[in-house]
Amino acid sequence: MDTLLTLAADPAVWAALGALIAMEVVLGIDNLIFISILTNKLPEHQRSKGRKIGIGLALILRLGLLSTVAFIVTLTTPVFSILGQGFSWRDIILIAGGLFLVWKATKEIHHKVDPDPESVLAEGGSRAVTLGFGSAIFQILLLDLVFSIDSIITAVGMTEHVPVMVIAVIVAVLTMLLAADPLARFIDRNPTIVMLALGFLLMIGATLIAEGFGVHVPKGYIYAAMAFSALIEALNMLSRRKTHTGSER
Repeated sequence: MDTLLTLAADPAVWAALGALIAMEVVLGIDNLIFISILTNKLPEHQRSKGRKIGIGLALILRLGLLSTVAFIVTLTTPVFSILGQGFSWRDIILIAGGLFLVWKATKEIHHKVDPDPESVLAEGGSRAVTLGFGSAIFQILLLDLVFSIDSIITAVGMTEHVPVMVIAVIVAVLTMLLAADPLARFIDRNPTIVMLALGFLLMIGATLIAEGFGVHVPKGYIYAAMAFSALIEALNMLSRRKTHTGSER
């Protein structure tokens, strides 16, 4: 308790907490987009439950990893090298996660561009379920693990105080929980947003692979590109809405 009171009285700790919360929220966007796209393939009555479970798993993983910070830090130590390039367990996890994201996003884009008629419509013309609940949770868990390890290692580089990391993680995950359903519904209602989000996942996957091979890509560039693309799509949506309204009149 005395340690917590000491930390609370230190302005530098509050500054680190604010920066860490902002970073965790931004890093959580990648995870949230993946969860939203994946759970939108579930039956409607299971979607919200799937999102809550997926985000809950992210919280559990992050808090569990924080309890083993000393071990997590060792994941950045090279365990083997190829052609002079050292690879740590973190690198291996990032490469595997990036490859999974690229594969998943490519598969979903192919399905959107050239859908199987039998998988698009069920009896009565309703949209068929294309993913089982257990499969969705398993895939979310895999990506939660990748994003959690990357998030915790980044947090360790910003502060040495575990309570600060715990608070930042909890606030970020609660923010994800509040934004999950509105974001998923927005993506589901706008087909072009789905394709844009899948493009984001492709880019994020490629970035994870690059990071795993030791090529650092500043996160600011990635999120600036995502924000610019989202702005252009928002203008397109506004233009289509005005055109539709004008044609009705």
